[in-house]
Order: sequence, then C-alpha cells, then structure tokens
Amino acid sequence: MVEISEALGSDLRSVAASVSAQARTFLTTTAEVASGAAPEAAIPLLLLATSDMLAAGARLGAMMDVVPDQRFEPDAGPETDLDPLREALAQLLDGLDEYPEIVDPVLGAVVGQAFVSGDIACIAEALAKGLQHYDSGQELEALWWWQFSYLSLWGERAASALRVLQMVLAHLRLDVEDDVAAEAEYDALQS
Repeated sequence: MVEISEALGSDLRSVAASVSAQARTFLTTTAEVASGAAPEAAIPLLLLATSDMLAAGARLGAMMDVVPDQRFEPDAGPETDLDPLREALAQLLDGLDEYPEIVDPVLGAVVGQAFVSGDIACIAEALAKGLQHYDSGQELEALWWWQFSYLSLWGERAASALRVLQMVLAHLRLDVEDDVAAEAEYDALQS
C-alpha cells in the first residue's frame, strides 16, 4: 500500500493526525461521561465533545473524496464493543435520552425515534474503527473510513445528538420558576 505521504502529501497526513486526535478525545470524553464520575457535567461535556467531532467531520465532508489504493477495506481487527457505553449513557440520560426526529428532512417529514445514547455510541463505533486503521499504519484507509462514515452515518447522528444536547442544556439553564426569575430580576435591579 502506498503511504499517505507519498500518495497525497502532507496535507492529508495532517488531516488524518488531527482527526485521530479528535477521535481519541471524543472516545475518552464519552467514556468518562458514561462512567458517571461527574453526572452534573454530562450534558455540557457531551455537547462539547460532539460539536468538536462535528467540526472535524465538516472538514472531512468539505474535502475531495479520499480514495485508498485498495478497493477493499483491510481487516482492522475485532469490532469495538460499544454496548456498555450506550447502556451507561442511556442510564445516565434517563428521561432525556429518547427524542423524536425527522428521519430525512430532504426527502420528507417522516418522524422517527432516536436516542442520544445510541447516537453517541454510533459515532464512537465509527471513530474507533477508523482509529484501528490509523493505529495499524493505514492512514489513508482511516481517513477514507472517517470521511465515508461521516457522510453516510455518524455526521447525521452527531448533528441530531448535538441539537438535542444543546436544547437540553438550554432548558436546564433557562427554564426557571416565575418566582425565582422575578426574585433574580429584583435582586439585579437593586444592586
């Protein structure tokens, strides 16, 4: 297989290294959140990790298609079992996890059900598979996988999860009882 640096230059190698680092950060952050170590920070941390990963994905989506030399995907090893991550997040997000969404807003207004925990696990699975390729020295294959899976799967899941996480955070921070808001307004006017 032709090295990424020989095939397409240092720009793609730089993108692959950047996505690799962001994928590792996403996986670490989501695992820490799922551990339940800081439940009060779960929503903001998931929001930050997901938005950072979406920024990396947008860069992948804006690039020309990455095409590896081989027309088949080399075996990257066993699939990463992300059921424990999904289940832990579902438990942590109990009551906030499930949400309705428009399945494909371009093709119609069909509403389906989705889960933030499932979205995060889906993203993690795609990123982990790309990291397997990257860590085995197949940078171009990793970059192809991240780009392909961003466009076909995890980009959409991340965008949906991001919207829900942002809305949950907004409700948590902005929805207050009328008497609490009036008291805060009064205190602000008196100072």
